[in-house]
Amino acid sequence: MNTSGQQSLFADAATDETPMAESKAKKPSKSSTKRAVNAETMAKKQREISVSEFFTKNRHLLGFDSPRKALLTAVKEAVDNSLDACEEARILPDIKVTLKRIGDNEKQFVMIVEDNGPGIVKAQVPHVFGRLLYGSKFHRLRQSRGQQGIGISAAGMYGQLTTGMPVKVRSKAGRRAMPIEYTIRIDTAKNRPEATDKPVEWEGKKSGTEVSIPMEGEYRRGQRSIQEFLKLMAVSNPHVQLTFTEPDGTVTEYVRNTKELPKEVEEIKPHPHGVELGILLKMIQESANRTVSAFLQQDFSRVGPGVAKAICAKAGVNTASNPRRLDTKTIQRIKDAIEDTKIKSPPLTCIAPIGEDLIIAGLKKEVEADFFIAASRKPVVYRGRPFAVEVGIAYGRPGDTLEMTATGKIVEKSIKKNEELLMGNADEPVRLIRFANRVPLVFQQSACAITKAVIGTNWKNYGLQQPRGAVPIGPMVIFVHIASVWVPFTSESKEAIAGYDEIMDELKRALMECGRKLGIHVRKGKKLANEFKKRNYITMYIPTVVEALKDILDLDEKEVSTTSTKLTEVLERSRKL
Repeated sequence: MNTSGQQSLFADAATDETPMAESKAKKPSKSSTKRAVNAETMAKKQREISVSEFFTKNRHLLGFDSPRKALLTAVKEAVDNSLDACEEARILPDIKVTLKRIGDNEKQFVMIVEDNGPGIVKAQVPHVFGRLLYGSKFHRLRQSRGQQGIGISAAGMYGQLTTGMPVKVRSKAGRRAMPIEYTIRIDTAKNRPEATDKPVEWEGKKSGTEVSIPMEGEYRRGQRSIQEFLKLMAVSNPHVQLTFTEPDGTVTEYVRNTKELPKEVEEIKPHPHGVELGILLKMIQESANRTVSAFLQQDFSRVGPGVAKAICAKAGVNTASNPRRLDTKTIQRIKDAIEDTKIKSPPLTCIAPIGEDLIIAGLKKEVEADFFIAASRKPVVYRGRPFAVEVGIAYGRPGDTLEMTATGKIVEKSIKKNEELLMGNADEPVRLIRFANRVPLVFQQSACAITKAVIGTNWKNYGLQQPRGAVPIGPMVIFVHIASVWVPFTSESKEAIAGYDEIMDELKRALMECGRKLGIHVRKGKKLANEFKKRNYITMYIPTVVEALKDILDLDEKEVSTTSTKLTEVLERSRKL
């Protein structure tokens, strides 16, 4: 190998490139002629970001990430606000949802939601519909569908972004008030409404609100559609009268099942269990009370003089101490003492569960089945916030079961379908419908704590098939509802519930409570199916046996009938033994 030749080759290349490299280094680059960026120039570019600007660029966080989903989300937010307003004013809700196409455009719609609620006063209408994070529900510890004051204004922002058209609102705040129509645009740079208003006629309307939002959307029927959402809303809100008009003019009416409004909820103070240290520090700084004992009793619910004294004793704190003068370590001891002290569950007045009877009534109205069961758990606490879990189950198809009569005889309705149903051969997963504060959760099912709790329950114990890591299989609908003063959603779009340990534990307990009752029904059905199958064998073979005996023993017709009866009775007795 000629190494010297290789060395000379590399040496020549190096000598050829060196002058070029030096000449390039001498030429100043364009970037070096620019002024260097320093802290002062960077500071000039920094400014406050409006929440409207943020969500304009990140509208997927609010559920407006696709035209189809955006249309459903807008309807959901408007219906939620209408129901909250009607129930707070103790008015039986009568809500009309209408979708209209804008001209011949297949992708643009006008969504109109009208209610018979108390209406909105003139000064508040532009802020409610044209300003994000504006509302009265964020700081209240009481159950409501809306929480953040962001939903309906975000729908208007999406409509303005996709069609360039403003939101129109009609409102009549009382029987004697003048109806006013508002035209509202959102200034996203300032998160402020730009509104004009004028008086209008609204015949036959005692009070109420109507919001009209033009927006880009995609309208479909079937699963995850507006029809499905409204049907589920009728299940969880049997006191609501809903009328839905589709773009083609088809009208669907969901008739109310009861005239009884949900119980009126009251605002409560935080429950001490689960309150985090930072929240406790903030509450102490904002409290007007000047003793630890008074702070515990008046700023928390379910804390009386005895409980406050016990907490202070465990924490080694004088009950007469000024809470604002305590250091962080002492407040940490108070927090630990709170967790170690037995305190009553939060009052029931802050939440309004649907109730077992109404869950079953709602399921019966919209779901065809032959067995219904429900369980409503007592309220418990997560992070100082009360919540309650309810579960309902509808099992089986009507007309496909065996029934035991009063005389103990089995009545067959459809043996072929019944074997498929009761012997566990149905091969479709159960239908899971999720609710939070009576609102259906349509999207992000796999990310929701409710789904994880259903999958984590061993449904094989209750006679159902269940693949590993999946929901059970069978002809069944599982209804799960969480009622809370503050539902911990995983995102601003309010589509899935976070899996706090306390919530997961209550979900599993409620599911198992219903599962035990379901298991009794399923096992009874399987037993009846087996008995019916054995009875069929007797019915099938007795005539053949008697016919053979007739020829062998030379029996007449009367003796044949007597022999058949006796043989059937003997076989029945032996089967039971």
